[in-house]
Amino acid sequence: MPSRELFLPQQLSYTLLRLAEQLKEKHENFASSCIIGIQPRGIYLARRIHRLLLDENITLPYGELDVTFHRDDYKIRSPLLPNATKIDFLITDKRVILVDDVLYTGRTVRAALDAILSFGRPALVELLVLVDRKRKRDLPIMANYVGIEIDSLDSERVTVEWQEIHGKDSVRIETRSF
Repeated sequence: MPSRELFLPQQLSYTLLRLAEQLKEKHENFASSCIIGIQPRGIYLARRIHRLLLDENITLPYGELDVTFHRDDYKIRSPLLPNATKIDFLITDKRVILVDDVLYTGRTVRAALDAILSFGRPALVELLVLVDRKRKRDLPIMANYVGIEIDSLDSERVTVEWQEIHGKDSVRIETRSF
């Protein structure tokens, strides 16, 4: 599959720093905020952002959310294997920063919004994504914090690889051949 990189290695680091700075500007002291990564791939971005904030002595509850059983394609898409949800705090009256790697149709975010209600009623939910594929939204969902916005075709796929699991950081668009 032909592909093109969306970020040079240093650009990705700068983008993550910029996203962390935007959160600091908006949330000030983070006293009533929490950050939740959407399983499976959003957790790596959420961990990175959370680590950047911790490095600045910011206390921020961190969680990981599985949305498998809240997906609208759960029964027709096979196989869907659930991941662990790790949220050991209530989100009632908190400002939730929901994190995913790529925003495309909006269906995963919709499932996440349903799933987080099991942990309380948030005061506010914001969305942070690394890549916003703005052309094919099925639902009226938009991100509050975006690393990069791209126009892409349905025949293209955005692939995000993280050092922690793939051995390298890479964000690229791949053209699928049919």
